[in-house]
Amino acid sequence: MSTAALLRPRVAADLPARLARSAAVTGAGRHLRTEDVTGWLAERARAHRFTVRRVPLDRLEQWSFAPGTGDLVHRSGRFFAVRGLAARVDEGPYGSWQQPVIHQPEVGILGILAKEFDGVLHFLMQAKMEPGNPNLIQLSPTVQATRSNYQRVHAGSGVKYLEHFTGAPPHLVLADSLQSEHGAWFYRKANRNMLVEAADTEVPCGPDHIWLTLGQLGELLRLDNLVNMDARTVLGCLPLPETEAGALHSDLELLSWFTAERARHDVDVRLMPLADVEGWTRDADGIRRPDGRFFKVTGVAVEAGNREVTGWSQPLIEPCGTGVAAFLFRRLGGVPHLLVHARVEAGYLNRVELAPTVQCAPRDWEPVPAADRPPFLTAVLRAAEQGGAPYSAVHSEEGGRFLDACVRYLFVAADEDTAPSEPPPGYTWATVGQLNSLAAHGHYLNVQARTLLACVNSGAVRL
Repeated sequence: MSTAALLRPRVAADLPARLARSAAVTGAGRHLRTEDVTGWLAERARAHRFTVRRVPLDRLEQWSFAPGTGDLVHRSGRFFAVRGLAARVDEGPYGSWQQPVIHQPEVGILGILAKEFDGVLHFLMQAKMEPGNPNLIQLSPTVQATRSNYQRVHAGSGVKYLEHFTGAPPHLVLADSLQSEHGAWFYRKANRNMLVEAADTEVPCGPDHIWLTLGQLGELLRLDNLVNMDARTVLGCLPLPETEAGALHSDLELLSWFTAERARHDVDVRLMPLADVEGWTRDADGIRRPDGRFFKVTGVAVEAGNREVTGWSQPLIEPCGTGVAAFLFRRLGGVPHLLVHARVEAGYLNRVELAPTVQCAPRDWEPVPAADRPPFLTAVLRAAEQGGAPYSAVHSEEGGRFLDACVRYLFVAADEDTAPSEPPPGYTWATVGQLNSLAAHGHYLNVQARTLLACVNSGAVRL
């Protein structure tokens, strides 16, 4: 057999078409009508006992402040720790600072199982409780587990459906990439984002799981706090077809610009003892800044009847305001383009990742002079207030590590006056197809950009 006969296409020829076909199927799928999913989630919430109550950090079971460093660590030495971080960057009003940060060096799995029913790909989604979710239960991937979880460090039950992802034959893996998480609150955290097909395997659907089409997920992404962050990031990595006929910048030009952005920034980040972090105080309610800005570290005790462990305690990061993440978009040459930002965050592995046009908590920037506030923030806030955005929904971030971390995600139409075709340094225009191509690889698009890309890929918004 020749070498050529052994070679396979980079992407299965029919996969983008199958995903697009699934995105076109709305209203109803294998199990439920879309309009009945919220009722199903409420029923699953009633079927189990869920409670979350605040606990002082020094009363968290199996957690303690380490002697010497003051780092907040788990007795097992696994899961994660809250440490200190010192950062110095070369632009923006905050040139250097110190803060608490979550250090979780192990890589988890965020995996969605796909299967065809009546010729249409469906996705196996889970009704999963996370202590930081505003409404506790949201739609999550089939498998959402840290390495400590699926190695059963907690001595709890095993993770359902895990074997589909840890032992998947290569030809059934539809998407697989190592992606970053929130660079402002995690230090170099990454998860494996996977879409795996169960082609000829019967998959029993448990009471807390449901099959939905990509189009149904798009409909649900229009609702607040329903599709969790881990599901959104996987949906933002799907190998969908590139439908645009052209782009303002070629793929090589876009990559060269991004490489130059990564190279030009002078960023120095290091972990430090939590006890030595300046500008933060610790009291009975947690660790916070005296001015009440940015976030605080708080503790919770949890009961969850359908989790691998039914009760535990842990620290969570709690933001001090609702965030905003928005793409400005325009048609350039008749093709929709998104204005992306090469954003520096202290917790990124490679200094810079592509982010939405605007990504911030507006409350944090109120004391800052207008000239130093994020570019394009005023246009986004005006569109949000006046209902001028074709897509606007509030989604919560990782409920396993953050408490009530809500962000309003938007797409905002722009023109030459609002967002010029030659934007300021650090910004450039890219097509949806170009971002989809980059999302197949790790550490190009940040988690907020992937959420917004998931909204386009699933049909939640049409530009």
